[in-house]
Amino acid sequence: MLSRPGTTLAAVAVVQFMVSLDLSVVNVGLPQIAAGLGFGPMGLTWVIHAYALTFGGLLLLGGKAADRYGRRRVLLFGLAVFGLASLAGGFAQEPGHLVAARAVQGVGAAVLAPAALALLAAAYPEGRARIRAFGIWSATNAAGGALGVLIGGLLTEYAGWRWVMFVNVPMAACALALAWRIASGPAPERGGRPDVLGAVLATSGMSLLVYGVVSTDQNSWTSPITLGTLGLAAVLLAAFVHVERTTAREPLIRLGLFANRSVAGANLFSLLAGAAMSAAFYFMSLYLQRVLGTGPALTGVSFLPLALGVIAGSVLAVRLGYRFPPRTLMIVGGSLTALGFAWFGLISPDGGFLADVLGPSIATGVGFGLCLAPVVSTATNGVASHEAGTASALLNSSRQLGASLGLAVLGTAAQSRTGQVVTAESLNAGYALGLTLGAGLLAAAVLVVFTVLRPHARARQAPAGSAR
Repeated sequence: MLSRPGTTLAAVAVVQFMVSLDLSVVNVGLPQIAAGLGFGPMGLTWVIHAYALTFGGLLLLGGKAADRYGRRRVLLFGLAVFGLASLAGGFAQEPGHLVAARAVQGVGAAVLAPAALALLAAAYPEGRARIRAFGIWSATNAAGGALGVLIGGLLTEYAGWRWVMFVNVPMAACALALAWRIASGPAPERGGRPDVLGAVLATSGMSLLVYGVVSTDQNSWTSPITLGTLGLAAVLLAAFVHVERTTAREPLIRLGLFANRSVAGANLFSLLAGAAMSAAFYFMSLYLQRVLGTGPALTGVSFLPLALGVIAGSVLAVRLGYRFPPRTLMIVGGSLTALGFAWFGLISPDGGFLADVLGPSIATGVGFGLCLAPVVSTATNGVASHEAGTASALLNSSRQLGASLGLAVLGTAAQSRTGQVVTAESLNAGYALGLTLGAGLLAAAVLVVFTVLRPHARARQAPAGSAR
């Protein structure tokens, strides 16, 4: 099937917006979801974890499936699964129903996201058109994540929290209609089946790791339950590495990819940045509603400066990508984002939008937007075409697993600081600590650029978004 590259770009843009939207659209609705379905304080975080863990844990399998069975075919299948899971989640009657629907959404996203990005890379192999295409991709990625909070707030207040799930259904249908018209991409590879065992081990290990951290709200770090859960998680993750290195005929991830410093550095940067950004949406949504008493709709509107900042930063990264290497943009963007988080960490119980939200939102948004396209360009630099799906999946996997693990760690730290007596002051103290720790994660991400992505190790890399 022949199609114009623009059709592929349109389909991928809708897909990426939808996937990114679903990571943040539920945040503002969390208090209403908890009241409607009877979630506990820490159990509520599994509405986020269920999606992020299956998304991140199965992305590598999704990338392999895209390379093996055809990228367009896998994209269509993933869109169908995602749309049906969203519909089921909107009709959830119990906490388990919603968590299960969110997990299936993550499965669909894990299948469709790497296929979409690989199709985009094939449609725009080089030159200025590639820079522009990846810039549009990064802008829609940023817009989905940032505008998700705005959309979620408006839907929660005026239509009910169930519409934060239903909203994905028409977008999935639109993406399906566009995907039918795009080219299939390179011919599927021949060979054995993808490594399902590796995917199960990785996802199970990460899920137990997150559960072990979150459970410290009720059990001490030295309790048998916590130590047993974390120990089993370590065993499963070690088994995953062993399977990939020695027994898998078609490994989920060729570990030799990490010998490429660009791949290793970009994925570590993405892991740390994803951990911080997921915490930002979570903490600031709760701060605005539970500390300042802002309603869901106005809370969503309060995130508009962050959303516009991310979009502006993404557009600016495209323009600067013609003049500066990705490493420079990642350093500047990561530093600016860390500054924004440190500024967020100064929130107070008697604060307000102008004093505590507007300035740090702009700094965080622009900084994060500057990083998006350079990270994608770096992570796929020097990767063979037949591993494009795997490489793009690896980057997304790092971001999503970082988001879940970061929320678990920072959320647990914030809950510990809040304590058993819940007041506006104690909640503010917990959220402020979580945001400050997020600034530390971003500072570590910038350090990764200085150490792993050193200039002499990147001498052969082209500017951001250019041909591989």
